Amino acid sequence: MNTQVNSAASGSGLVPALERMFRFQWEPAQQAYVLLYPEGMVKLNQSAGEILSLVDGERSVVDICAALMERFPDAGDLSSDVLEFMEVAREQRWIHYR
Repeated sequence: MNTQVNSAASGSGLVPALERMFRFQWEPAQQAYVLLYPEGMVKLNQSAGEILSLVDGERSVVDICAALMERFPDAGDLSSDVLEFMEVAREQRWIHYR
C-alpha cells in the first residue's frame, strides 16, 4: 500500500476524486455501475460501485469509510477493504488524491 493510502488510513483526510476522463454512472442495460471513458466502459461490481458512488472530490477516504459502515452496519469495519479498493482504483488511474 502506498504512503498516501497509509496516510488516509491514519486519518489524514486525503480526498479522492474521479479522473476527468471517466464518468461514473448507473447503467440500466448492465444493471451495474460503470465507469465510462472515451475508449470504452468498465463494469463495476457492487462493492466498487458503492465505494465510487461516494467519491465526489469532497469526502475524504475516512468519510467514505464511515458512510459505507453506516449504510452497511452488519458488514463491520470496511476500512481495509475500502483502502485496498482505493489503491487499485488509483493504480488503474480511475481516481487521484487531492
